[in-house]
Amino acid sequence: MYCPFCRNADSRVVDSRVTEDGSSIRRRRQCTNCSRRFTTVETTSLSVLKRSGVAEPFSRSKVINGARKACQGRPVTEDDLAVLAQEVEETVRASGAAEIKAHEVGLAILEPLRRLDEVAYLRFASVYQDFDSLDDFEKAIARLRSQED
Repeated sequence: MYCPFCRNADSRVVDSRVTEDGSSIRRRRQCTNCSRRFTTVETTSLSVLKRSGVAEPFSRSKVINGARKACQGRPVTEDDLAVLAQEVEETVRASGAAEIKAHEVGLAILEPLRRLDEVAYLRFASVYQDFDSLDDFEKAIARLRSQED
């Protein structure tokens, strides 16, 4: 870790703390050359592997944007979407893999979205699971009804 003040390559950790949500570690460091202190934040990296084979960093904002489209016109707040995105991220990180397929991220969105708003869930599932006919919708609705009982 380079010192942001003198560019020295050596520093020592003075203090480490886990952030409130537990997703990163905040470290207070001191440069061994100029003795100035600075803070770093460490997070684990998580890449999403697209169908095209390209890998990109996981993005909560992409999860929120996809869910927002499904929730358009529904009584769902931005806070609800932020909580959904956090739950999705926690689910995919719990797999322990550094790289996850985009399809798996989509699957991780379905359940929290179903709990949030069933109409939005059907919208998202219809696109994500490639519904072709009314039969696909009827089957999805029947599954929702059986889960309510």
